[in-house]
Amino acid sequence: MSGRELDYQFLEYVVKTLVDNPKDVKIDRTVDEMGVLLTLTVNPEDMGKIIGRQGNTAKAIRTLLRVVGMKNNARVNLKINEPEGGKKSATSVDEAVEDLKL
Repeated sequence: MSGRELDYQFLEYVVKTLVDNPKDVKIDRTVDEMGVLLTLTVNPEDMGKIIGRQGNTAKAIRTLLRVVGMKNNARVNLKINEPEGGKKSATSVDEAVEDLKL
C-alpha cells in the first residue's frame, strides 16, 4: 500500500482490535476533491464498541485519522454506517448513540 493508504491500514487495525467480530469489518475508501472518505461498516453487535460512551471512541478515531491524514497531506473523514436492522426510529449514527444512553 502506498503512503496515502496508511489511513486505511490504521483504521482497519484499530477497529479490528476493538471489535468482537473482526471478520465483519468492512472499510470503503474513496478520494475526491474534498479529501479521503473512509466508510466503516461493523457487525451491529460491535457498534457500541466503535462509538463508545458519548461517542468518545469514534471522536478519538476521527482525531487520529486526521493526524494520519495531515502527515500525508490529505484530509481524512470517517463515516460510520448505521447497522441494518437497527432501531427504526434512529435515522443517524448520532441518534443511534442517543438511543444507547451510554
